[in-house]
Amino acid sequence: MNKESKITREHLVDLLNEDLSREYQAVIAYTVYSQTMKGAAFRAIAGELAVHATEELSHALQVAKQIDYLGGTPVTTPKPVAMSEKAEDMLKFDLENEKETILQYRERIRQAEELGEFALGEVLRKIIAQEQEHLTDLADALGIDCPKL
Repeated sequence: MNKESKITREHLVDLLNEDLSREYQAVIAYTVYSQTMKGAAFRAIAGELAVHATEELSHALQVAKQIDYLGGTPVTTPKPVAMSEKAEDMLKFDLENEKETILQYRERIRQAEELGEFALGEVLRKIIAQEQEHLTDLADALGIDCPKL
């Protein structure tokens, strides 16, 4: 690690645990929203959200494995899940969460590579690809352009 490095393995573990809490949040949100979303207009996206839930669980497992590899202990608590009875609100909550997740993983990749943890960077790149698909699905369901990040 060079003198100018701003990140340590321990700090990276802490940040990855934040990411893991965000993945848990996504699993819960997608699970609940997919089952409680009402209205014919939202039937197709509700099914897609159920798929997203399983993908987010896979992300959580991958991040937890990396935390363990780096010598840390994966957290067990999700970030809070926002609730609404309105399907459009649920989709907006998910959209914001996906945007935050993508931005955080982009930073995490830079930090991992700064530490020479290139395998972690590759794991996160694959996760980001799915998160961007989720972002696109949500934007489509909301009838908006995909946000520029």
